[in-house]
Amino acid sequence: MASSLASVVCGIGSFLPPRIVANGDPPLSELDTTAEWIRSRTGIERRRWVDPGTSTGDLAVEAGRAALRSAGDPVVDLVVLTTTTPDHHSPGTAPWVAARLGLGTVPAFDIAAACSGFTYGLAVGDAWIRSGSADCVLVLAAETLSTITDPADRGTAVVFADGAGAAVLRSGGPDEPGAVQAVCLGSDGTQKDLAVVNAGGSRRPDPEGAAELADRCLQMRGPDMFAHAVRRMTEVSRLLLERLEWPVDSVGAFIGHQANQRILDKVADLVGVPAASRFANIREVGNTSSASIPLVMDDLVRTGAVPCGSRTLLTAFGGGAVWGAVGLTWPDIKPTP
Repeated sequence: MASSLASVVCGIGSFLPPRIVANGDPPLSELDTTAEWIRSRTGIERRRWVDPGTSTGDLAVEAGRAALRSAGDPVVDLVVLTTTTPDHHSPGTAPWVAARLGLGTVPAFDIAAACSGFTYGLAVGDAWIRSGSADCVLVLAAETLSTITDPADRGTAVVFADGAGAAVLRSGGPDEPGAVQAVCLGSDGTQKDLAVVNAGGSRRPDPEGAAELADRCLQMRGPDMFAHAVRRMTEVSRLLLERLEWPVDSVGAFIGHQANQRILDKVADLVGVPAASRFANIREVGNTSSASIPLVMDDLVRTGAVPCGSRTLLTAFGGGAVWGAVGLTWPDIKPTP
């Protein structure tokens, strides 16, 4: 007999660093571009960057604290942190975040799944709960992409941003609002160079920092990334809807990874998501990699824009290449001060 246990989203939180960089502000104003060019190509008008000394873990702590408060400060059994910009190559950032949140000696680990990280994190939390290994999981997605961005690279400097989002999953029933209904994940390692930091890892160690700045920062093949993102996000979204037997016009909320507004629009058009069900905040916060989906979710909780129980489709694509989609019903979460 199939288990009736399900993971239920019961808390959402986020945190953005206070520094706002608009398209016309330095250092972006020093690039060979204009504010209107950036907006028309990406949909971004402003983004948040951390100040020197602020780490990914710092953002994760704030987002985690907000999510736990939103969930009523439950007892947490597992902490999963997804990030492309950990505080250190070693150790992982998640145990330190868990300690700062006062969660004791719970298991905690990092996931490196680039911009798809939040879907991977939800998949891990969902599996732990469905297996009975945990009753409550904190899933964190935090990024400080400005710390690995070359300010002279127009293809990345205008896009990437910093921020953190978090969700709390608890054990519950599949018919509850917020219940995760299905997860679909995929990867294609032959496309690992779509977005890559070439220097600093074991493949190309750089202990003396002698590599060129460009090789120590995130480089992206923009046109190829666009094509692969549209293809994979469309495929995985359709697969998930088919698996759940959800007609696309029954989807009440579609939230894609906030990479580029044109990618979001293209995927939604190809999948057939109604315009009224598409939600995004890339204009205000830029591309925050794995943090982008929970940042949108927290915005929607604050505004009450999505009715409780609405069928919700989350989808993402990131360097690696990795992609994922999650189907859930919109949670019953009230905004917290």
